[in-house]
Amino acid sequence: MSERIISWTTDPSVPQFTPPPGAVDAHCHVFGPMAQFPFSPKAKYFPQDAGPDKLFALRDQLGFSRNVIVQASCHGTDNGATLHAIAQSEGKARGVAVVNPAISDRELETLHQGGIRGVRFNFLKRLVDDAPKDRFLEIARRIQPLGWHVVIYFEADILGELRPFIDAIPTLVVVDHMGRPDISQGPAGRDMMAFRALLDSRDDIWTKVTCPDRLDPKGPPWNDFARCVAPLVADYQDRVLWGTDWPHPNMEKAIPDDGELVDMIPRIAPSAELQRKLLVDNPMRLYWPEEATISD
Repeated sequence: MSERIISWTTDPSVPQFTPPPGAVDAHCHVFGPMAQFPFSPKAKYFPQDAGPDKLFALRDQLGFSRNVIVQASCHGTDNGATLHAIAQSEGKARGVAVVNPAISDRELETLHQGGIRGVRFNFLKRLVDDAPKDRFLEIARRIQPLGWHVVIYFEADILGELRPFIDAIPTLVVVDHMGRPDISQGPAGRDMMAFRALLDSRDDIWTKVTCPDRLDPKGPPWNDFARCVAPLVADYQDRVLWGTDWPHPNMEKAIPDDGELVDMIPRIAPSAELQRKLLVDNPMRLYWPEEATISD
């Protein structure tokens, strides 16, 4: 195994922005603990342990109430670490799984009982070796009775290639990190306009307006990210989610400050109404629909 890495700060700042009551960090992960939940033999990175204790401590420090834990690629299709974290959350976490296409209906039901509410399809070649579209579509059809959605992760240069696949997904779709557009092109650039066309093609395609640290090459204070993403939040305000991406997989060479990430929120969602939709109403509708109440 390669040397294990740390991709998160151990001393994040306290944000100046205070999230609204009930705010959800709708995109985060857990790593291990490896002794209990070994990494996949196919893992492309090997992080230090970042378990639920660290995640929930950060949640409280940043002023959030709940988490949506997305299965990290280093754990492959063994969702044990994610399920363990959800079980430790006292009902304050739900999850998104990565599954083997051969998974049984009984196993899917077990994941549902454990708090999973979606399945993730990853098309980043540096993270996964195989992304079989036909088998992914079969999974998407099989999760419909559970009320789950599909989370899809890709980079902007393959969006055109993926459009027929995305069009065929029969469930609600959430796109991670806006499909990683080239932020330097600006809000009316080729990548952002292609992504808007995708959002316009179906009213059940949502996105996570996340990861300025990954997408803005100029670094903090991530002005280009704010300039590009604020119009997207305004125009698709009922279909956007936000999350820290903690513990920031593969960001060990440019570790972001989680407090600064939270302080990006009012720059992309400047009004109290937009902030509540982004952080409370939208994620609650998707992950805790039985508790969701929509603000006026």
